Amino acid sequence: MARADLFARTAAGPDTAARTAFLVVGTASVPDGRLLSAVQYPGEDLSPETAVEKARGESDALPVTFQVPVAVSVLRVGADFALQSVACLDAPQFRPREVVNKFWLGLSFYQAKLVTFNGRAFDLPLLELAAFRYGFAARDYYQNSRNRFNGPIDLSDWLTNFGACRLAGGLDLLAKLLGKPGKMGVSGDRVYELWRDGRVREVNDDCLCDALDTYFVFLRTRVLTGDIDPEQEADLTAKAKELLEAKAGEFPVLRTYLANWTAFPSP
Repeated sequence: MARADLFARTAAGPDTAARTAFLVVGTASVPDGRLLSAVQYPGEDLSPETAVEKARGESDALPVTFQVPVAVSVLRVGADFALQSVACLDAPQFRPREVVNKFWLGLSFYQAKLVTFNGRAFDLPLLELAAFRYGFAARDYYQNSRNRFNGPIDLSDWLTNFGACRLAGGLDLLAKLLGKPGKMGVSGDRVYELWRDGRVREVNDDCLCDALDTYFVFLRTRVLTGDIDPEQEADLTAKAKELLEAKAGEFPVLRTYLANWTAFPSP
């Protein structure tokens, strides 16, 4: 049962995988300076750091192909949509290769449906390219459907009618509409600086909070689909809050996350 612990430090027993229906995933990444230097600026003999700075000066958002995961947070969710566990992979070392390895091993073990926000455009290509980089197998994932309609659930795709409109405000807006914290200070453009300064725990903390926002947005979308009703959503949210309070000793950022819950007023 070693693999069962990849997405949680405590496994409930041999039926753990069967009871986990969804895996809510959040990622954070940094530019690969060596790859940028070799591909974007061949012959210029740029250091990795200089290549990153030059590329960032040319574009606000570097393509996912030039990025490597430095944080992956995974929430296990039951078939009843209850939050079962939270995990930051390869804590406390947060080694990119091991983060990626644990993700694909855990996904193979649980064989649950992935839930992301903008995952089709970023998180999943990021993890797929990292598997390619390191040579990690993801057999079940690639042999199952990956199309946008019956593959992993991308909440951004789902809420924009599969790309028909633009969701201005993104996950931050949706989380705040539900009274959840949304972004709490670590914007995407700060991740590289934090990682470069060795503040990888902060990157993972922010990644975990993004995954939690995604979970609560997921719950609300299941109200829209009729899988749960508002009373069940409220009960699931209350139980999730109890779990997060219990986990705050292991993940201190959860205290900040819970303290920033609000009641967003309706017009």
